[in-house]
Amino acid sequence: MSLTEKAMTRLRELIQSGELPPGTRLPPEQQLATELGVGRNIMREAVRVLVAARVLEVRRGNGTFVTSLEPRLLLESIGGAVELLQGDSMLELTEVRRLFEPAATGLAATRITPEQLAVVQAHLEAMRAAADDVELLNQHDAAFHRAVVAATGNETLSTVLEGISSRTVRARVWRGLVDADAAGQTLREHEAIYLALAAGDAIQAQAAALMHVITTESWLRRHLAEER
Repeated sequence: MSLTEKAMTRLRELIQSGELPPGTRLPPEQQLATELGVGRNIMREAVRVLVAARVLEVRRGNGTFVTSLEPRLLLESIGGAVELLQGDSMLELTEVRRLFEPAATGLAATRITPEQLAVVQAHLEAMRAAADDVELLNQHDAAFHRAVVAATGNETLSTVLEGISSRTVRARVWRGLVDADAAGQTLREHEAIYLALAAGDAIQAQAAALMHVITTESWLRRHLAEER
């Protein structure tokens, strides 16, 4: 383990222990370096990495502070990394989505409010209206699933699923479905999810979401095979 990694580990321990709770300003540079047992340059590098990870934030003129440490803040970088995945890595990502999204949809069916259901319905109707506009379909598709998962009330789950639901993959799938005149099937799959949510049926919601993800995964497998 490098000195920078050791300094980062020590800083994380101070945060996890509550010695540096969310919103706390870090001690002055020299004092912090002394407490960490490293030189100032090593300490600065450790802080720089944790700033990039959204654990710390620099407020110009005020110093460096521990962030809120909320899941959405700490996990939001997943999406940027996911967009860089290619080939079989995208298939692995879809497999992860197959594991998480149906369970989240089933949970949403037990918790969704009338107001949240109305948002899901609005995006479903917008998808129907945009049947020939791939870009708009993609936008409302993402928003549909985002609204469903938000209904779970689980911010960590929402952030992770938002991160692994690659915009690039969604766009490619929609283009393929529209070109193959198969978009109607996927729209019906979204409708099945909505109807299960409206009925408060967790089992049916999970099954409908699973079928939808399998459709995406099957298309992606065929598409990648054709590219080889």
